[in-house]
Amino acid sequence: MSSVAEGTVPEAAAEGPWLVLFDIDGTLLSCGPQIRAIFGSALEEVYGTTGPMEGYDFAGRTDHGIVLDLMTAAGLERRRGLERIAGFGELAVGRLAARLDAAEMRLMPGVPDLLRGVNRRADVLLGLLTGNFERGARVKLGRVGLDEYFGFGAFGDGAVDRSELPPRAIELARGLARRSIARERVLVIGDSVLDVRCARDHGLRSIAVATGFTSRRELREAGAHHVLDDLLDAGRCSEVFARP
Repeated sequence: MSSVAEGTVPEAAAEGPWLVLFDIDGTLLSCGPQIRAIFGSALEEVYGTTGPMEGYDFAGRTDHGIVLDLMTAAGLERRRGLERIAGFGELAVGRLAARLDAAEMRLMPGVPDLLRGVNRRADVLLGLLTGNFERGARVKLGRVGLDEYFGFGAFGDGAVDRSELPPRAIELARGLARRSIARERVLVIGDSVLDVRCARDHGLRSIAVATGFTSRRELREAGAHHVLDDLLDAGRCSEVFARP
């Protein structure tokens, strides 16, 4: 297990540590269609409807935001949606833990080797920046053996907009590193336009991978600093991954 996951950080390089923040779904792994079924069953039980879930784009959105989008689209007052969202989260995560089948999941190309390599670096902090409820994120990562790489992160609990998450992750990383982290040394890695946008909103660099449902063209137009086919190609980036 990495030293970050154990709650401590090795002494970083003099110029300060890198903070590398990974999205989960579409970037590190895919759970396949089972997630929508689990999510929908919990919506139906808590709210009495799934809302217009068919055709709804989950990419880059927070679980909290998805629920509010779908329920307000179904005619539910936003206040009512918020009142029940904690109960929805408990039910949805419980069902995810019980039903998520690792046999239907897959890791994205290059992910295990990349994480192993970067995790050995004393000047890199690995974190998560994901719209998933935290417990749900841990269930997904645990199914495929990736949870040990990520001791901290910013999650979708209580966040409607993904752009709320980067400051949370940076603050947590500063606490672990016990020093400041320069914004130019923060990388956000994701597969959607909203991943790129949340980095841009805070003046952070982004690496976008076309392993989700968003094209290279869309990711480039969103303003990603690098657009890759997958994380097998990460070594050509001029930032942390290209360093020895």
